[in-house]
Amino acid sequence: MKDIMNLPNKLTILRVLLVPLYIVSVFLISKYVAIAVFVLASVTDFADGKIARSRGLVTNFGKFLDPLADKLLVTSALVCFVQLGQLPAWVAIIVIGRDLAVDGLRMVAATKNKVMAAGWSGKIKTATTMFCIPIMLIEPLATLGWGIFTVNNLCVAIILVLNIYSMCDYFIHNGKVILEQ
Repeated sequence: MKDIMNLPNKLTILRVLLVPLYIVSVFLISKYVAIAVFVLASVTDFADGKIARSRGLVTNFGKFLDPLADKLLVTSALVCFVQLGQLPAWVAIIVIGRDLAVDGLRMVAATKNKVMAAGWSGKIKTATTMFCIPIMLIEPLATLGWGIFTVNNLCVAIILVLNIYSMCDYFIHNGKVILEQ
């Protein structure tokens, strides 16, 4: 039996613990501290999976907590942006809805003993979102542009489009599992 408290799982737990620090940093400390916390949390996301796979440390605990930690981190960031007026609530709802829909599809697949692996569209969506969020926190950069064509709005559009594309991709390639009896 693999040790449940291995390095990848510790990194995932660290990511969960960084979420409240990120939120407090955004509103009470400094957006630059929030950027550092978010980047650190994002690095743990990329490191934990790579370490787990390369060292044979994949556990059911990690399979459960890793995607939950990712969603908690990104959802928290998006809700913060809604509060700050940098992201329309409907965009956050679409992103959260996409995550719930894909997770629901995964649950249905699991009941049929099928594993729905993370697709490239989901990985690109996650990486791009984790790249855009710190950019949106850099106030001089986020407001750069003219009219509605700002860096912030570009990041919002990229996050929105990639989330919709990723959801469609997952359902096109795996949606048949819902129709099977």
